[in-house]
Amino acid sequence: MDNIVTFKDLNLIEPLQKALAKQNYTTPTPIQLKSIPSLLLGKDLIGIAQTGTGKTAAFVLPILQRMIEKYPRVLKTLVLAPTRELAAQIGESFSAYGEFLKFKHTVIFGGVSQVNQVNALSKGVDIVIATPGRLLDLMNQRKINLSTIEFFVLDEADRMLDMGFINDIKKIIVKLPPKRQSLFFSATMSPEINKLANNLLKDPIHVELTTKVATVERIKQFIFFIDQSSKERLLLELLRQKHLTSVLIFTRTKHKANKVVSFLSKHNISSDAIHGNKSQNARTKALKDFKNGRIKVLVATDIAARGIDIDNISHVINFELPNEPESYVHRIGRTARAGADGTAYSFCSADERSFLRNIEKLIKQEIEVMDHTFHSETARNAVGAASKPPPKKNNARFNRSRPRRR
Repeated sequence: MDNIVTFKDLNLIEPLQKALAKQNYTTPTPIQLKSIPSLLLGKDLIGIAQTGTGKTAAFVLPILQRMIEKYPRVLKTLVLAPTRELAAQIGESFSAYGEFLKFKHTVIFGGVSQVNQVNALSKGVDIVIATPGRLLDLMNQRKINLSTIEFFVLDEADRMLDMGFINDIKKIIVKLPPKRQSLFFSATMSPEINKLANNLLKDPIHVELTTKVATVERIKQFIFFIDQSSKERLLLELLRQKHLTSVLIFTRTKHKANKVVSFLSKHNISSDAIHGNKSQNARTKALKDFKNGRIKVLVATDIAARGIDIDNISHVINFELPNEPESYVHRIGRTARAGADGTAYSFCSADERSFLRNIEKLIKQEIEVMDHTFHSETARNAVGAASKPPPKKNNARFNRSRPRRR
């Protein structure tokens, strides 16, 4: 116990310690422990870490402290995030950790009127958290000037590239002062990501967390081999179990997300969906309702869910397996926040079998098979403490060892 490092050991100033205490945070996560001391010294950083590892606090805390030293009252910090939801949640972190400081921040994203955002900028802010598209729009309108930026954070760079933001990011970066502290976060590291990092950072420290294995090991994972036509019935039976209190469901497409919500609504299960076709106000309301427990189920696509950082999600259900195995790790990690345990159920139909093979190869383990036989007592026998292999009658074509037909 004597070797446990607390936030008090990281030389953070008293207003930050007070804010952390109010949030009941005492012990830094690994990425916070590895990052904060170097960031307080002004080092650039490249961090390979997923959401749920505490990376937001890893950069918010040292930036707030260093801004004190810089005596700001002009725009000093810019954080770029890929989605509106993540930008909003980073804004909430600046509010929480900076509660006892006098900095002003604003969040800028598309999908809503720019009037309030422009008004906030005109009154003066120290920190801007933005999505690339809206920020570039306001830059082109001369509503924001980045010449005073001293701290720049590019968060979830891999998702930025997936969403086609690379050219916008490059246009933004060239408007930043060359003398600045830059922080770069990504869940994965591709050659293109590496090239972007090299152009952005100067002699950075590298912090890489083996969160894939750590996160996966904390989560109880189960797979149901099932026909596409039976997925909705199985979902209904699972959701009727009392211990599934706050459930995040993933689909591959927006259309399927809407279809699942419609189905649940017909069966009196409170739910909503978030995806790219939803207005920003609708997405914000859905997240708030889910966070506050007004709805039991949130259905999301991968891109829309990337910014979700909500504690106490009891279960993740993959209604459809992702075609990218990395996405599976991101998905199930939503139910194991900051060291907590979680449970993930996945439905695998015949056409998704190759997706499952790739997932198991990535996580280096076989996911435990659960019996999906339907019973009159809802899904108790399917979700009970003991699991058993799927009946041959229903699942022969899904047998792991069965050779693939050509």
